[in-house]
Amino acid sequence: MAKDTIQTFIDHVVASPAPYTELDRQYVTNRIFALIGDGVARAAASDEPIDLVNAMIETAVANGKIEDSPSPKEILEADLMNFMTPLPSAVNRGFWDRYQASPSKATDWFYQLSQANNYIKTRNIAKNVVFPAQTPAGELEITINLSKPEKDPKAIAAALKSKSTSYPLDQLCMTNEGYEGRLGYPARSNHRIIRMTLGGETWGFQYSPYAYFSEHAIFLAKEHRPMIINQHTFTNLLEIVRTLPTYFVGSNADLPIVGGSMLTHDHYQGGKHTFPMMKAPIDREIDLGVAGVTAGVVAWPMTDIRLTGSQPEPLINAATKVLNSWIGYSDESVDVRAYTGDTRHHTITPIAYRDGEDYVLDLVLRDNQTSKQYPDGIFHPHQDVQHIKKENIGLIEVMGRAILPARLKAEMAEVTKYLLDQPNEIADMHKAWADEIKQNHQLTPENVTEVLHQEIGNVFARVLADAGVFKRDATGQAALDKFIAQI
Repeated sequence: MAKDTIQTFIDHVVASPAPYTELDRQYVTNRIFALIGDGVARAAASDEPIDLVNAMIETAVANGKIEDSPSPKEILEADLMNFMTPLPSAVNRGFWDRYQASPSKATDWFYQLSQANNYIKTRNIAKNVVFPAQTPAGELEITINLSKPEKDPKAIAAALKSKSTSYPLDQLCMTNEGYEGRLGYPARSNHRIIRMTLGGETWGFQYSPYAYFSEHAIFLAKEHRPMIINQHTFTNLLEIVRTLPTYFVGSNADLPIVGGSMLTHDHYQGGKHTFPMMKAPIDREIDLGVAGVTAGVVAWPMTDIRLTGSQPEPLINAATKVLNSWIGYSDESVDVRAYTGDTRHHTITPIAYRDGEDYVLDLVLRDNQTSKQYPDGIFHPHQDVQHIKKENIGLIEVMGRAILPARLKAEMAEVTKYLLDQPNEIADMHKAWADEIKQNHQLTPENVTEVLHQEIGNVFARVLADAGVFKRDATGQAALDKFIAQI
């Protein structure tokens, strides 16, 4: 057999950190044949590993080794990329060995490895639409999320007939490391997790396959337990940024509506990115009565109390003081209610990062009430902006980076045509908004995209304002000062 797709891929395998050498070439060749069928693999679009793997997947389909549908292809891709991936023990050893030189050397190496073996789906991520928008809240970051693949219809149908399984319990459990995958459940053969200790417990550190920002990381508890925000959370977050000082880390809230999409497994998100909220200035300083802590209200649409100090312990004490006060605080003059009956409504979205030698904790107050007027949430995107964003406002969006649904790419193309008075199929839900844009702008083919991006940014600024508990007006800020006074 000529040196074809398979042998070129094995060149990458031998050169990778995986445990294979030139002496293993025949062994790896036969293992690949077992996956894709014997014979010459199809030609690849390039010598890049992912193109070589895609060609081998096509070969497997042609040879009848797998079905021509998304789930089997994803499983085979992960199995093939696993040849380029060291064992978990070697990955952990490689990470912590490099950590001795510097934390950045360790994270750089692990991030590059996770891209090289296509665990991080770099080509999918590149499909996302990303642009900045200057708004009344400052410059916000807007993304239309196109990276995640569509649901596999065959997997959906098969799920109705298949026997239910609880292994892994969810997509954040450590039992996903090396998991083959199945119809409707992601393949994780090439997945690796760095082990670390937080608060005397084993936690994992990994990257997100469909990253929303640079070095988008996930920190997950080994124990499968629900999300919770408490003093231990603040301790863990500050320990992570002590260990990885170039990263931020934060936690989604632990209640529905204001929380993230996965409340069943205790986890945090972090990475190497400076979000708009982190750049926002202090509006006014406040005194929380904790020595070693400088505190202030951040000039931000959502209610953010920022704590800064040189040592973690005073920050933990101050953050716990704020949380405990907020959980039981009500002020019905501004629709703030801690409980209805036995149902708790208050929690915090906390974010930790470093500012030089100092530690910073941003505490964003959250309230998950609903009402007849706002059935989706009083402090949630209101109905008039849900044509752009209806989903929960989680950690990433709290900090000023919009994660907008994929439907908007096609919908905004029709809005663009409508704005230019071209034949279009604009959705009814966008029409009133588009008419307002027409009234406020002189639109041309040259400026329509820029204007539309700006107006999407303005909607997201409104979304953040809707989610803000104490509004940025005189009434809201007076109510916030009243809360702060009793902390």
